[in-house]
Amino acid sequence: MFKLNVVILAAGAGKRMRSSLPKVLHTLAGYPLLMHVTNTTRLLMPDKICVVIGHGGEVVKQSMPDSDLTWVVQEHQLGTGHALMQVQPYLDMDGSTLVLYGDVPLVSRDTLQKLIVSAHEKYCTLLTATVADPTGYGRIVRDSRTNAITAIVEQKDASAEQRNICEINTGIMLIPNIYLHEWLPSIENTNAQHEYYLTDIIAMATKQGVPVSSIQPANLWEVMGVNDKYQLAQLERIYQEEYANKLLEQGVSLADPARIDIRGKLHCGTDVKIDINCIFEGIVKLNDGVQIGANCILKNATVAAGTVIHPYSLIDGAEIGENCKIGPYARIRPGTKLLSEVHIGNFVEVKNSRIASGSKANHLSYIGDSIVGKNVNIGAGTITCNYDGANKHQTIIEDDVFVGSDTQLVAPVKIAKGSTIGAGSTITKDTSEGALTLSRAKQVSFFEWKRPTKSK
Repeated sequence: MFKLNVVILAAGAGKRMRSSLPKVLHTLAGYPLLMHVTNTTRLLMPDKICVVIGHGGEVVKQSMPDSDLTWVVQEHQLGTGHALMQVQPYLDMDGSTLVLYGDVPLVSRDTLQKLIVSAHEKYCTLLTATVADPTGYGRIVRDSRTNAITAIVEQKDASAEQRNICEINTGIMLIPNIYLHEWLPSIENTNAQHEYYLTDIIAMATKQGVPVSSIQPANLWEVMGVNDKYQLAQLERIYQEEYANKLLEQGVSLADPARIDIRGKLHCGTDVKIDINCIFEGIVKLNDGVQIGANCILKNATVAAGTVIHPYSLIDGAEIGENCKIGPYARIRPGTKLLSEVHIGNFVEVKNSRIASGSKANHLSYIGDSIVGKNVNIGAGTITCNYDGANKHQTIIEDDVFVGSDTQLVAPVKIAKGSTIGAGSTITKDTSEGALTLSRAKQVSFFEWKRPTKSK
C-alpha cells in the first residue's frame, strides 16, 4: 500500500510582509495561509503531516493546535534542503514524501492527486509551470535529445542561456523516501546563496538513473506564492473570483461577481440572490429563494427558504426561519433563533433569543436573552434590560403580546399571554394575562414656564 508523508515548509521570516505576524499566519479568504495548505493536504489522506517552522514558530503552533500535525523546528533557515534535513528523522523509510509550502495556499487537491497518481514508487515527480517571465524562479533543465529533466538551476546560479528557460520549478515535488534518506546528507551549500538546495537532489537522481517526471497545474495561480502584501491581495482576488464563478455555475444570482467575499464556506439552494459587497464568514447556508441585500455580513448562519435580508444587516451565529424579513440595518447576534415569518426591522438588535412565528420588532429595539412567543408586536424603542451590571437575566414574552413604543422590560420578567404594555412604560414585575399594564408618572403642565433663549 502506498505510504504518503507530507512536509510543509513554513519557517520563513517573510520580511517583505512588513509585519510582526509570521508570514504563514497572514489570512487569505479569512483563514491563515498555512491552514489552506493543511486543509488541502488532509484531503489526500496522508500517513503523516510534518510542518517545518522557524520564525515565530511558537505563535504558528498556538494558532493551529491540530493533533495530526508534527511540528519540526528549523532553528536557522539555511535553505529548503536544510529544512528537509530537520524532518528526515520523522519520515518513513518506505513510501514517498510530498513537499509543499505554507505560503503557496491555492494548490488544489486535484493537482496534487494528479502528481501522486502520475508518480511511481521509484520516480521523482515535480510540479512545474511554464510562465512568460521566469525571473526569480529555479529553471527546469531538460536533455536536448530526450527532453528528460536533468536538473533544477536557481536564478542566481543559472547561466545566461538557462535564464531564458520559461519552465520553472514550483518547489512542489514528490520524492521516494528510499532516495530522500540517501540524498539529503549529500546536499552541499556550494552555491551563490550558500544554502542547501533541495533541488540538488534532482541532479543526484539523474546521476543515479532515477527517472524524474513532471506535471503542470491546471491553473497557474495554484502555484503562486505569497512574499508580500501585494501578492497576498492578488491571490485574495483570484480566490474570490474562482469562488464566485462556482456559485454562478450552481445557479446563484450575483449582482456583481467581483464584489462578493467568501471567507469560509457558502452553501446555496436554488434561486438564491446576492447583491453587491456581501461578506460570508465561517459556514453559511442559504436555502431556496433567499435574497441577500447589498452590504450584508453573514457569519456562521443558516437562513431558511424565502427569507429576505435587507441591506446593511449583520447576522452572526444565528438561525433564521422561513419567510422572515430582516433589516435594513439589523443586527442578529449569536444564539438567536427566529422561526418563520418573523420581522426584524431597521436598527433592531437581537441577541441570544428565540422569537416564534409571526412576531415583529420593526424599529429601534434591543431584544437580548429573551424568549418571545407567537404574533408578538414589539414597538419602536423597546428594550429588554437583561444586564444588572454583573449577571444576565431572561425576559419571557408570551404569545399575542403587544408592547408599546419606548418600553423597558427589566429582566427577569414575564409578559403574560395577550398582555398589552402601554407606551413609555418601565415593566419590572410579571404582568397578568390579557391585561393592559402601564407604568408612567402623572402628566403635569406648567403654564408659567418659559423656554430659555440664547444670550446676546
